[in-house]
Amino acid sequence: MIKKRIEQLREKFKYLNIQGYVVPKNDEFFSEYAVKDRLNIISNFSGSAGLAIILKLKNYLFVDGRYTIQAKKESGNNFKIIEIHKTLPYKIIKNIKLGFDPSLFTKKQLEFLFKKSVNLVPINENLIDQIYKTKIYKTKPFFSLDDKIVGESFKSKINKISKYLKKYKSDYLFISAPENVAWILNIRGNDNPNSPIPNCHLIISNKRKIFLISSKKKTVKIINSKKIQSNYIFENNEFSNLIKRLKGKKFIIDAKSCSISNEEIIKSNFKVLKKDDPCYEFKSIKNPVEINHMKNAHFEDGLALTKFIFWIKKINKKKITEIDAQNKLEKFRKLSKKYLYPSFNTIAGSGANGAIVHYRASKKASKIIKKNDIFLCDSGGQYKFGTTDVTRTICFSQQKKNIKKIFTKVLKGHIAVLQTNLNKINTGKKIDLRARKFLKEIGLDYEHGTGHGVGFFLNVHEGPQSISKYNSVKFKEGMILSNEPGYYKKGEYGIRIENLVYVKKNKNKLCFENLTFAPIEKELINESLLNKKEKDYLFRYHLDIYSKYSKLLNQKERKWLASLI
Repeated sequence: MIKKRIEQLREKFKYLNIQGYVVPKNDEFFSEYAVKDRLNIISNFSGSAGLAIILKLKNYLFVDGRYTIQAKKESGNNFKIIEIHKTLPYKIIKNIKLGFDPSLFTKKQLEFLFKKSVNLVPINENLIDQIYKTKIYKTKPFFSLDDKIVGESFKSKINKISKYLKKYKSDYLFISAPENVAWILNIRGNDNPNSPIPNCHLIISNKRKIFLISSKKKTVKIINSKKIQSNYIFENNEFSNLIKRLKGKKFIIDAKSCSISNEEIIKSNFKVLKKDDPCYEFKSIKNPVEINHMKNAHFEDGLALTKFIFWIKKINKKKITEIDAQNKLEKFRKLSKKYLYPSFNTIAGSGANGAIVHYRASKKASKIIKKNDIFLCDSGGQYKFGTTDVTRTICFSQQKKNIKKIFTKVLKGHIAVLQTNLNKINTGKKIDLRARKFLKEIGLDYEHGTGHGVGFFLNVHEGPQSISKYNSVKFKEGMILSNEPGYYKKGEYGIRIENLVYVKKNKNKLCFENLTFAPIEKELINESLLNKKEKDYLFRYHLDIYSKYSKLLNQKERKWLASLI
């Protein structure tokens, strides 16, 4: 099937006078979880990040360290797999005409990927769409969130944008990232499988006028809520005419999410200033109302996780597969009336599959979880109203000393992150060192970052904050991040411990506070490697879990949970 599609794509090279074509993971809204997954259509790769380049005789798939094993499994027969963090495309592909869809790339992306090694040819009709017709889903309307849920009115947020525009003496801001439109207008949608994202764009003027670029069918409910008037809503194909009608001189766009095609339309009528969309920073700092809703979502999620861990360790006596475990966890989540759907595809990897950082079990290839295996489960949910993400590594039998040693080193890194004095160490770059320190003492490390920002009832991954080797954004009160060090031994096992945390101010001191409450696998801990502070933390953490959930558990669950304290 994939070979046939590649052949069909190559057929088009002839009349377009190109020698290759670039296929990114993202759609025209640059969503992390796009419904239209063109990369998967042409390569069979199902990971959340990647880039395919199809040439006349060769094909390349560029992925990061999380996906190298998975990419080889899914696409290795038809593509040469390249680790993009080690080798960028411009180092391999030179002196050819390479076609691309200008609605799927930013200028910044293309400059980073190709420098000046190739002649890039914009092709407005997407070639993957021409060879493969994706299913058209029924249009679902956007919906509004009440101010009591989000803690700030959309008018207050627009005022912030207006001040920002006046500061830079600009007439308009083009908000190209749909999650930022969702934040400003206090709306959500149903356009993505794992996030309540409304696929749309927004223009805001320095005089607080707003113009929404969206399918009008999706805007019925928000028009009825008097959030925006119908004559200020424009279909995607009306974007060019709208820009021509606007009066003024300067337009701010975000180089990270404004496509080349949209940038060219704006540039033809205005002077363009490239700056970070201020909504990223505004959105990253959750107000007390949002934090409270996130706590409520995590309360529901932690109860589901606690019940699931007890079930898989103590109750389940059958031979179950990774998919069975995944489905059972989903059933526990569905016991909550506030639960909506997963915040990403669950990663349920047993034994060697756990070493595939973003492994996805499928019905065709779902491993039976063996008693001697380590089972890594990374999952999350979208709730009314909050977003969760948690990883637990679980065992079912006595494990080797070395595995317990490594798990404990990962745990020490996890605790070190949480106990960071954020008044002294307040960037992801510095905190990332603390997470890796104990693994590095025994010559080990992991390829992925230690933590990502998380949205409020939005994307499970959001910036600008993160805990990684390269992030220098200062942490501020209200920011939410994941804390997830790990270790992966190819062909054998994977270990990861992940909680979500938020930045809290306590007597003028900034510190991390856990949002996630779910038991950590005590049978994988070598207690002798923990110091008193770490042991005290684990005791208090499990005591907190018991205090929160004991009244909601049955007798056997309660007894087991008490044994962890």
